[in-house]
Amino acid sequence: MKHQEKPPEGNLTKPMEFVLLDFADVPHLQWFLFGLFLIIYIMILVGNGTVFLITKLDPALQTPMYFLLGNFSFLEMCYVSVILPRMLTNLWTQRRRISLVACATQMCFFLMLGVTECFFLAVMAYDRYVAICHPLHYPLVMNHKVCVQLVAGSWMGGVPVQIGQTFQTFSLSSCGSNLINHFFCDIPPVIKLACGNTTVNEMMVYTVAVLFVAVPFLLILVSYGKIISTILKLSSATSRTKAFSTCSSHLVMVTLFFGSATITYLRPKTQDSAGTNKVLSLFYTISTPLFNPMIYSLRNKDFIKALKKLLRK
Repeated sequence: MKHQEKPPEGNLTKPMEFVLLDFADVPHLQWFLFGLFLIIYIMILVGNGTVFLITKLDPALQTPMYFLLGNFSFLEMCYVSVILPRMLTNLWTQRRRISLVACATQMCFFLMLGVTECFFLAVMAYDRYVAICHPLHYPLVMNHKVCVQLVAGSWMGGVPVQIGQTFQTFSLSSCGSNLINHFFCDIPPVIKLACGNTTVNEMMVYTVAVLFVAVPFLLILVSYGKIISTILKLSSATSRTKAFSTCSSHLVMVTLFFGSATITYLRPKTQDSAGTNKVLSLFYTISTPLFNPMIYSLRNKDFIKALKKLLRK
């Protein structure tokens, strides 16, 4: 981020509301974008809601893997609901104003749920590691109590830090501009409005990104390194194929989410571009919730069987 020279004290303000510019630079596409994002939002809610219900209702799916998948689907619905309803309202009404409190609340929940998603993906990788590398100990290691603790830890792990980071971001004074060149209240575009030296805030963003994005990602890489090593030692080609198939869905989700999030928050700010940030943000806020039900369910015979059973009822 480019540091701005601190202006005279009289020019420092704390705006009580902001304007989310979102896609105002393409006015001829407003209705098209509204329809597109509305369809996407409905698909996300229906798809993830179906996965959540089936994993809770079908007795055959009461296993650690499906317990985690059900909670992950619920998380995806919450995650996307922090952003898309406000964006749809802005596109519909063309009123892009958002109060300081609403902006800070949106940022805080977005950050907390984003961290939760990182933790969930790491926990799901650990689940696959235990299932493939230590199958005899799997029922003991991944018992219901442990699963509940892992899920609770994922939900609560980043809450204090993200509340603090949100408070720190909105404690900055603005140079008078309240125009956020984004479709939601994210840290980088809000910090751009700040006056003076924002080095501490930028370092905080990098530190938190490393702790809550890079560390879970490294744990996932270690887990899959051990998983692949174990799979390659299997004598049966059928067993290898089956083992790879149980991991491929999760790997696709990891690539989609961590790839775009890492580029957004950890790439050099000399390459900063509002348009690029919007595209990348759309990718990791919408693509993973949208593709989650398709990736996990369409290739899963147990899930398809449970879905047919539910539809028959």
